[in-house]
Amino acid sequence: MKLAVVGGGSTYTPELIDGFARLRDTLPLAELVLIDPAADRLELVGGLARRIFARQGHPGRISWTSDLDAGVDGADAVLLQLRVGGQAARNEDETWPLDCGCVGQETTGAGGLAKALRTVPVVLDIAERVRRRNPGAWIVDFTNPVGIVTRALLTAGHRAVGLCNVAIGFQRKFARHLGVAPEAVALEHVGLNHLTWERSVTVGGRNVLPELLAEHGEAIAADLHMPRELLDRLGVVPSYYLRYFYQHDEVVRELLGKPSRAAEVAEMERQLLALYGDPALDEKPELLGKRGGAFYSEAAVALTSSLLRDTGDVQVVNTLNNGTLPFLPDDAVIEVPASVDARGAHPLPVRPLEPLFAGLVAGVTAYEHLALEAALKGGRGRVFDALLAHPLIGQVAYADRLTDDLVAHNREHLAWA
Repeated sequence: MKLAVVGGGSTYTPELIDGFARLRDTLPLAELVLIDPAADRLELVGGLARRIFARQGHPGRISWTSDLDAGVDGADAVLLQLRVGGQAARNEDETWPLDCGCVGQETTGAGGLAKALRTVPVVLDIAERVRRRNPGAWIVDFTNPVGIVTRALLTAGHRAVGLCNVAIGFQRKFARHLGVAPEAVALEHVGLNHLTWERSVTVGGRNVLPELLAEHGEAIAADLHMPRELLDRLGVVPSYYLRYFYQHDEVVRELLGKPSRAAEVAEMERQLLALYGDPALDEKPELLGKRGGAFYSEAAVALTSSLLRDTGDVQVVNTLNNGTLPFLPDDAVIEVPASVDARGAHPLPVRPLEPLFAGLVAGVTAYEHLALEAALKGGRGRVFDALLAHPLIGQVAYADRLTDDLVAHNREHLAWA
């Protein structure tokens, strides 16, 4: 079994490698290829990857290349984890929207749209090249904004599934609170990527969410940076990304008072790459746990195994709605539990979504449709439409100014600008 990782020079990659090594019985890899245009980073990350495999006794072969076509040749699955423009572009996504009092964030709001516009054309080019080399290969997308990028891939007819680590993160945290094994916890996770709610938490066939909130609500709320009273009122656990919607102005004030997350991550990456260059290092360093992407490797291994080994296991994924949420179009991409096999992801039935949640899901889905139109076709008008439709913006003056700012800060990445 051969797997290729596009964006393999990422400082995330050793987390992924560690998971491949530990979980080799679940996903028995014979070959792993790391692909990245940054040859210097590839040398550091690739060297550490080989040492991690050797330490854990994994027999698989690891190689790396800057040649995409050669790297994906013969791959059974291709994992996408790229960042167009790097941390420098992310830093801009997180800063210029703040100038008009709008949240600056890399996956939602104006910054999220900027990232989508930079990313979608690049990902579609990669996917088309994968299809030409390996028509049967699966594409697993971890590249943000996952919902929009996955929708672009599926609209273009690619064999793709989107992946996020939010659900597996909740599963692991809830399991610790409950004192049970993670695999004993099943989530009723529903919504869109980075816009989801845990509506039930099932252990042994019983929904334990009410007692989980009663006994551990303070800790859960603190982890989400949300008021405990909100969780009690909703009766669910929102994704922490919903803080940008539920507490928008408070978040903006916080962001204005501290360095951007991109600046923090850039410094962390500098330290990580220095560590990766140490030939004595043969495990993922502790610092990597602060980089983000917790449990990403476990989620990636589980999903890829289900696709390639035709298991039918239930995974939380991003895939086509196809009537699952009846108030959304079939071609919307939703994030829900799905049975995953060699034919792809098949969403499990979902209980009717409460209006409090459905309204926001419908609004963001409309934005994502317009964002994809802007990414595929370009044009200032399409960018403006997407920003005007976004629930976090929605005012003409803001949408107008943010459109000009977005284009100015991303001109080198926009073929039409």
